[in-house]
Amino acid sequence: MKARIFHASWIAVFFLQSLRVIFSTMFGVIYDQIFEGPMSSWLPISNLLVVLALLVPALLARQRSKRMLTLLAILATLARIPLSFDDATVRYWGSLVVLATAGSYLWMKLRESKNEFGWVLLWGVLWEYVLRVMGDTFDVSLHDGSLPYVALGGVVLIVLAVSIDRNSSDIGGMDEGIPWSLALGLGSFLFLEMTLFALPSAGAQYSSVAYAPMAVLLFIASAALLIPGGWGLFDSLFSLRRVRFVLMLLAVIGFLSGYFWQGWLAASGLIMAQLLLMVSIVYALNGATRIDRPTHWRYPLGLIWMLILNFFSAFAFTYPYTLPIMRERGWLVHLLALLVLTWSVIRPATQEQRTKVDQPRLPSFIAGLAMLGVVIFVWPLAPEPLPQDSLRLATWNIHYGYDDDWHTNLQEMAEAIASEGVDVIAMQEVDTGRMTSYSSDNAYFLAQRLGMQVVYLPAVEHLTGIALLYKGPRVPTDVAFLTSLQEQTGIVHAALDWGSSSLDAYGIWMGLSNEDTLRQIDEALAFIGPASPASFGGDFNSRPEDPEIDAVRAAAFADPFDLLGVVDPAPTSPAIDPQERIDFVWLRGLIPQRAWVSESLASDHRMVVVEVVAP
Repeated sequence: MKARIFHASWIAVFFLQSLRVIFSTMFGVIYDQIFEGPMSSWLPISNLLVVLALLVPALLARQRSKRMLTLLAILATLARIPLSFDDATVRYWGSLVVLATAGSYLWMKLRESKNEFGWVLLWGVLWEYVLRVMGDTFDVSLHDGSLPYVALGGVVLIVLAVSIDRNSSDIGGMDEGIPWSLALGLGSFLFLEMTLFALPSAGAQYSSVAYAPMAVLLFIASAALLIPGGWGLFDSLFSLRRVRFVLMLLAVIGFLSGYFWQGWLAASGLIMAQLLLMVSIVYALNGATRIDRPTHWRYPLGLIWMLILNFFSAFAFTYPYTLPIMRERGWLVHLLALLVLTWSVIRPATQEQRTKVDQPRLPSFIAGLAMLGVVIFVWPLAPEPLPQDSLRLATWNIHYGYDDDWHTNLQEMAEAIASEGVDVIAMQEVDTGRMTSYSSDNAYFLAQRLGMQVVYLPAVEHLTGIALLYKGPRVPTDVAFLTSLQEQTGIVHAALDWGSSSLDAYGIWMGLSNEDTLRQIDEALAFIGPASPASFGGDFNSRPEDPEIDAVRAAAFADPFDLLGVVDPAPTSPAIDPQERIDFVWLRGLIPQRAWVSESLASDHRMVVVEVVAP
């Protein structure tokens, strides 16, 4: 039984990974067609295919053969391998197959044993959690270099699937389905785990606490049921309907505190909510009423419910271009999902009405080893020292970690920044746990690779904004929002100790068209004040002749290319065949030695680098 749970939990991992991949690849499709154009029939077709892939389990609902279960496991394992190729098209099609096959496999496992399925799901969440922690928030098994290891792991899982098939009896006595409450609750649970509660980087950004302790504590909360005696304790608590209601109310309060407050109080709320969510879904599955009449469509429609929740959550990030009413309303989507999950948890029978069963699970020490791995991988690294003579300052719009062809280029970005010898860099379009960028924390990932510190402004839904990375020890930092008619933006600041003096480094991202950018630049310059020496870098979305740039010059900031006598500096956007110069590093009280535009195509903008010395 332990081997069966271990194997099934990795099929659950493939399903979770494919959900992240499909939303990330679809982000590229939607972005290109809506914002760059022209729109084509591929936009609705690609979305419809995702819906159909999630509905496939309903078509296989009448299959009861263990051979079908084994075949689905093998197909899901083989289809997972292409996801390690860094190509959006390959990943899209591979994810569709995994969603269809792994989703159908999990549906059959759910019908075979709801009790066992709860533990499969729990372990799947934990394995996927560890893979993301190992990759500094970007799933290590999705990197290009992971392909040999993923293929080897796939062979092991296929051999295990065949072995389980040979040593187990055929499937019999399967339920015909699940109640509507459980189907919608399961969809809500998957949405909540995928977008927030199983993401330590998202929890850290919500609460403004450090990533490392958040990652360790959130893992412990996720694995609480595996602590010896843990299931008995929580099962006895959840068996009482009133207590169950109070506990789920605490999960809701924990989420709201994490969204609206900051500090350890907010972090504790999110950690408590994650613990209760993991317990609640296992309890709901264990206590679900057996269904004897065919209800084959409820499970896949629960997955569609998850898709709908993700759909509306995405509007909270794209409100300036889609639904303005969704501005700062993402919490409502999560709250709705929590309430639906609460409904599904409250409905199961009381302990006296349920059949007592043993809890099949893997040994608890495995979870202990996984937690030790989490601690090792999040252990803070010593930062690189800040040079005390000359500095290299830079700015780069990193396009959420993608290049212009939607390759996941965080590693290439780190290599480009390191090869240019950058010491301080302002970054724009930075995601820190958003579903559409593989749930990775762009700023944390790059800082880990480069030995840098981070000051981050989460401007939209806590998870996307701007950042400033710098070498050396932690220094005083501050941030400020700028008045924004469209996408919320702001300015970040770090007061660096440099040589015998200091350097105030600022980073900004200016609004797009139909934005009051003159007001934004005035607010930014007021925030900076008379600070000198100072650097001011960012994507200004303004050309050298625009009034916004005139305002920067009027504040005594100088363009290093002008100071160096460079005629017609290289354009910075787009990265491929750049046409305009909208990315700048401005200087005040600093002497430029060199200034150049990087050749790297790792993003959809070019990086601007300036080497400076103090006067």
